[in-house]
Amino acid sequence: MCRHHHHTPATPEQTLTIAGEALPIHDADIPPQWAERARRKGYDAVCRVKDRYHIALCCHRCGEMVSVKAFTLMNNRPRCPTCLGRKWDGEAQQAGLVFLRRDPRHTQYGLFRAGCGHEVRRQWELIRRIGAGKVGLRCETCHLAIEQAEARAQGWTRLGTDPKNNQNYRLYRHLCGHRQRIARANVQSGRFGCGHCDPGWIAAPSFIYAMRFQLTDGETVVKLGFSRNPVSRLRFQLARSLDQDCALLQQIRIATGRKALSLEKQLHARLRKTFPEAVVAKERFESVINVGSEIYEGWLEPVILRHLDELAAREERARRSGRGRETD
Repeated sequence: MCRHHHHTPATPEQTLTIAGEALPIHDADIPPQWAERARRKGYDAVCRVKDRYHIALCCHRCGEMVSVKAFTLMNNRPRCPTCLGRKWDGEAQQAGLVFLRRDPRHTQYGLFRAGCGHEVRRQWELIRRIGAGKVGLRCETCHLAIEQAEARAQGWTRLGTDPKNNQNYRLYRHLCGHRQRIARANVQSGRFGCGHCDPGWIAAPSFIYAMRFQLTDGETVVKLGFSRNPVSRLRFQLARSLDQDCALLQQIRIATGRKALSLEKQLHARLRKTFPEAVVAKERFESVINVGSEIYEGWLEPVILRHLDELAAREERARRSGRGRETD
């Protein structure tokens, strides 16, 4: 039942407060067809307010008042702001948000407080999909902080979105001052270089590494290779899944990529000649490791690590003598 009583004829000074606003009561009868239409649409017709074209309605569901034009009542279904607000609150809570207010610029959008404390603007349809578990919510403020941290970790500063409007790219500035478009995935993996000051993989320092992988049959194998960034190569290139059982065993810094390539080829030639039975067939590891060769049986791991220890010692001696940059 409506918590408000029907109004009796009033003097011009009388008002009715609706949504915090004192509206003057218009002293005129309510036509029977208005009252009937209001009942059919879930309201009681209370009185006319403001002028002869507006009517105060009392919602059957919540008992609160709403003021609408008579034309709206007769031709549309009036929406109770209180019921609508409760509906929005419930949908926001279901999505893990707090509804703050409607977006005054667009009726299909609302403003919400996310769990991180930041304010986000979203369409109501997206809020419903989030509440149903169909999609997730990404806070722009938090996501921006993540991207900025990713850039700082690589010695860059995130400046903004891609000037060519590619959603996969951002605009960054290097420590040297050079600005560059870079795919965000490459910033995350570290597999990129500065177009101004990077010497390229041939001249830049590199690493010869050894990695261990566990295959689906439970056996372990060892990968020997070279890379400018072994950690990135392991995580973003070689391992086919994020939960892959794998580890970087050792990495030896080499002065240049050219020298690292030469030394790596020498190591592989020596291992294949001495231990040909240790070379693993591709079909055994291709479902686990995203590479086509240079994989050895796990029992060869101590031999490979010993070779790398010897290489590290030679490189250290070469660096101390000042002959390490291009010596093979």
